[in-house]
Amino acid sequence: MRIVTFFMMLVLLAGTGVAVGAPTGLSAADQAAAFKAAGFTLRGGQWRSDCDDPGTPSYSPGNIDQVLDLNGDGRPEAVITEGGTYCYGMTGSGFWIVSQQAGGGWQKITASVGLPGFLDSKGVGGWPDIEIGGPGFCFPVQRWNGKAYALHRHEYEGKRCKMRR
Repeated sequence: MRIVTFFMMLVLLAGTGVAVGAPTGLSAADQAAAFKAAGFTLRGGQWRSDCDDPGTPSYSPGNIDQVLDLNGDGRPEAVITEGGTYCYGMTGSGFWIVSQQAGGGWQKITASVGLPGFLDSKGVGGWPDIEIGGPGFCFPVQRWNGKAYALHRHEYEGKRCKMRR
């Protein structure tokens, strides 16, 4: 339900110029480093991915939606989103998760089309499983295997389900 609510909020805010998210608590330098680690570039005062939306009405530029310590290591992770149907289809959103490293730099952990939902179940190193929401009723859940997030299962409202093709 929370994913559907968030998705509807994104649809309503797309193209309105309203920034989704709150102040990040990161310095301007860390914000820029986080965006760069995710592969974004600053163009016309907006952080943009390589999708290069030509200016469609549904487009919303890169935004740091959340800053939290996902794996309990005491360093922040940033959840960066970009929206628009031109790049992300009916889901309307893509996300990147970047993590501040021990030396202070930032590293991309994962990226996907969809809306991330962090679950209580965990993978290697305390990284939470991520339910990737969007249209539909059976969502992929990815788990950190120590090197990357990979498909672990599918679920809907906390229960396992099977994708139909």
